[in-house]
Amino acid sequence: MSFEFALCIAAVLFIAALGAPVALSMIAGSIFYLFITGQDLALAGEQIIQGLYNSFVLLAVPLFIVAANIMNAGAISDRLLQFCVALVGHLRGGLGHVNILSSLIFSGMSGSAVADAAGVGKVIIRMMTQNDRYPRGYAAALTAASATIGPIIPPSIPMVIYALVSGASVGFLFIAGLVPGLIMGAVLMGMNRYLSARKDVVIEERVPRRQLPMITWRALPTLMMPVILLYGIYGGVTTPTEAAAVATAYALLLAAVVYRSVTASELFECFRDSARSSASVGLIIGAALVFNYIVATEGIPQAIATQLGSWDLSPLQFLLLVNLIFLLLGCLLDATTVILVVVPLLVPACRELGVDLIHFGIVTMVNLMIGLITPPYGILLFVINGTTKIPISEIIRNVMPFLGVLIAALLVITALPDLVLFMPRLFGYAG
Repeated sequence: MSFEFALCIAAVLFIAALGAPVALSMIAGSIFYLFITGQDLALAGEQIIQGLYNSFVLLAVPLFIVAANIMNAGAISDRLLQFCVALVGHLRGGLGHVNILSSLIFSGMSGSAVADAAGVGKVIIRMMTQNDRYPRGYAAALTAASATIGPIIPPSIPMVIYALVSGASVGFLFIAGLVPGLIMGAVLMGMNRYLSARKDVVIEERVPRRQLPMITWRALPTLMMPVILLYGIYGGVTTPTEAAAVATAYALLLAAVVYRSVTASELFECFRDSARSSASVGLIIGAALVFNYIVATEGIPQAIATQLGSWDLSPLQFLLLVNLIFLLLGCLLDATTVILVVVPLLVPACRELGVDLIHFGIVTMVNLMIGLITPPYGILLFVINGTTKIPISEIIRNVMPFLGVLIAALLVITALPDLVLFMPRLFGYAG
């Protein structure tokens, strides 16, 4: 690492410490590096323009954000919850299971953990805490933990960004996330049942069977969203970006025409919030493109690959080391920032050691999603706190058991790549 690059890193950290957004800190530090090395400052703009304009897949990001916001604004989440209550609400820990199941289904529509937590999560927390059925800290912690499934089951905004920096197929990444997402849901349900029995929570009454067909019929248009997405991508009808556009159009059709549950003013608010979120993500991507150019100029990815090769690590040992790094970074940094800045450093090492990039991508996603609920800076913990006003200390205290089983699931996913690659291979993946 050169002295100039060390100054660049110091500048980024200093500016971020002053309270500037990470993206602006990275841009300022990168421009500082170009200036002191005597390179043309127009390189920064060129790297951003080429990186963004040559990446058609990035259009999927704002489209999935719009789709998630429209579904949260409409009555879609309410019908989804009614369906989940009818399926598992009568079991031990029933409303907790409803919480997890709704996240599993809603994750097939939004692609965002924050959208899941802020949308369906807020409603289910109110259901769980009504009449003191569940402690509020427990309901909030389970909601945060189940929201981590959102970007694992397709579609997934972080997977789109990972595909940008790694060159992996978005379609195969999407299909590879299905089994790991179900594993995460299963371990959370197991822990929820155990803790619900210990807390002796009230068991809900079973929904009469005669009502099930009507509840299913009301939820059917919502449940068709993941089916349409997956068929479009894997049936060869659409690209992932086109599938994101279809998802947005379908969500708008449901909310505005089928359910008639969103007004013009609410729709305008959805578009405005989506524009803000998309601009925030775009700023981070642009900053990372410039920063990654500098990192590549310094030869850091190759140096890391060479160093790891000299350690003679096995693929499993490398992935366990990566798990440790990502779990630590996930506590401190946004998932998008880690994917854009750190993953490009490790991709050459993956190729050197023979680690499959689809498997590595899923391991990365699960790591970073666990980071969203890891104290002290888990973003989902603060999202739940902000939407429900439940004290952050209560949420942290109750989230630890769920954090433990998710880490256990991560280790299984890491150690058994065939578990992740089974589904992609069915669809023609050669890895």
